Amino acid sequence: MKKKFSSVVVPMVTPVRADFTIDVASAERLVNHVVSHGASPFILGTTGESASIGRAEKKTLVETAVKAAAGQSVVYAGISGNSIMDSIEDARHYHDLGADVFVATMPSYYPAGSEQMLRYFTMLADQIPAPLIIYNIPGTTHLSIPVEVVDELSRHPNIAGFKDSERSVERLETCISLWKNRTDFSFLTGWAAQSQHAMKLGADGIIPSTGNIAPGVYDAICKAAAENNMAAGESAQQKADGISEIYQKGRLLSQALPVLKAMMAAYGLCQTYMVPPLYPVTPAEEQAIRNLTITQFGDLTQINSIELA
Repeated sequence: MKKKFSSVVVPMVTPVRADFTIDVASAERLVNHVVSHGASPFILGTTGESASIGRAEKKTLVETAVKAAAGQSVVYAGISGNSIMDSIEDARHYHDLGADVFVATMPSYYPAGSEQMLRYFTMLADQIPAPLIIYNIPGTTHLSIPVEVVDELSRHPNIAGFKDSERSVERLETCISLWKNRTDFSFLTGWAAQSQHAMKLGADGIIPSTGNIAPGVYDAICKAAAENNMAAGESAQQKADGISEIYQKGRLLSQALPVLKAMMAAYGLCQTYMVPPLYPVTPAEEQAIRNLTITQFGDLTQINSIELA
């Protein structure tokens, strides 16, 4: 049985204008793009510059995404932050606006041990009005949530899943083996380069930033795994990796995200504006990225196409 929180979940960029307010038209367009390829939007995550977006603008984005999704997909909303009171308040507001499920990391300022992690996520899950997905991303929080901690938290009635962006094949395989047969708990990998491997082993879903451009390619990975078509899955993974390489190779995350937005601008999905401390690419860089992307992968239909042979 397919779980509610599964398949392709796209960690959406946050489209903004030059004044850092939400570009509502682009946000609607992006949600429609994601949903039309069978994926679900995850707003206010790492790719969405959530640590930099003002709280009023976050509410605007949630409202826009929910309206654009129009019940066609689950809407995931990030509530990560260093104040648990703010996270709880935000979750309540986002739930009133129609968000279906919340995603949260550990607060990133203080080091934390296993007992503190257990207490934090338990308190958060106890007080928010919709299910919580725990999010592990040591690259930004500088904390690694132990698998044993997640497994204990997985028994909480309001904790519905785990998104893991840690780079460890052994850890990935352990997580899948622990929870793939659980009907009440989902495992979603945030390690896009391992999407095909994870789905083949029984992961519930994938959360790839490249899905902002090519959700159709990751949908093909999921379908190939469901059909046990490994050749098609590997082909789709290779294409996904090629798209990702344009903005990720040799760059820090803070450098990669502006290039991702420039690639998306080439397809009319959003503008290139970023929220400080991130900054957009130069006009010359934008033109070079546009030329490279379209020359290599074609138009938006072509970049999303994979034949499941």
